[in-house]
Amino acid sequence: MPSAVAFVPARQGSKRVPGKNVRALNGHPLLAYTIASALESGVFDAVIVSTDSDEIAAIARHYGAEVPFLRPPALAGDSSPDIEWLEHLLHGLKGQGRTWDCFSLLRPTSPFRTADTIRRAWMRFKEQRGVDSLRAVEKCRQHPGKMWVMKDDRQGDRMEPLLSSGLGSPTPGFAPSGPAEGASSSQPWHSTPYQALPPVYVQNASLEIAWTRVVFEGRTIAGDVLVPFLTEGHEGFDINDPYDWMIAEQLLAEGAVTLPSVGAAPYGK
Repeated sequence: MPSAVAFVPARQGSKRVPGKNVRALNGHPLLAYTIASALESGVFDAVIVSTDSDEIAAIARHYGAEVPFLRPPALAGDSSPDIEWLEHLLHGLKGQGRTWDCFSLLRPTSPFRTADTIRRAWMRFKEQRGVDSLRAVEKCRQHPGKMWVMKDDRQGDRMEPLLSSGLGSPTPGFAPSGPAEGASSSQPWHSTPYQALPPVYVQNASLEIAWTRVVFEGRTIAGDVLVPFLTEGHEGFDINDPYDWMIAEQLLAEGAVTLPSVGAAPYGK
């Protein structure tokens, strides 16, 4: 049985929703729900929060996570790539004699991910052979075949399809299994009904699982061979801006979703 650790990235900076990771949702900081689902899943030997904030570290520990050390500010900016803080964290833990076969990234902005979500993903990952990682995905609501890029030329503003090929000649790197029934091979994607376009999936922030070797050997968080994990319902819902926060509160008020059960008392109460 491979060993696994959960990493929860929770830096203090957030421009669109200030203090997002510790803002209260239904009585607890947002961060608490990811920690609770990770602990309840029984998958991980440790649940570790990576943060650059003493306050967030105290909140994380209150809810049962570890914060062995703080993330350097240089690795906590808006544009800091995940590989930098993840590499720093794994090397720091290795220096303490702590290593695992696998790691999972569980972002606190997906509060409706449950312990069952994590267990299903872990089982799927363990069943695979020859993969580097697993990533949560869901079906695209806005198909890239209907997306455009703006272009300036001598005649003025123009636009062209993001994916210029039609259904019969896919763009390199975009390889559907074939046109849907009733779709014309000469019809461009942007003028084809959504239902007739090949299915496309987008990653969400719910979870990622990978072998730690992809960081140590390839300096990547995903490697080259990925297996998809299709999230269900609101498992992949991601809070990125005030509108998302409003939708999350509305879903809770309507009883359309439930949050993971948190065993600890509300922080600061």
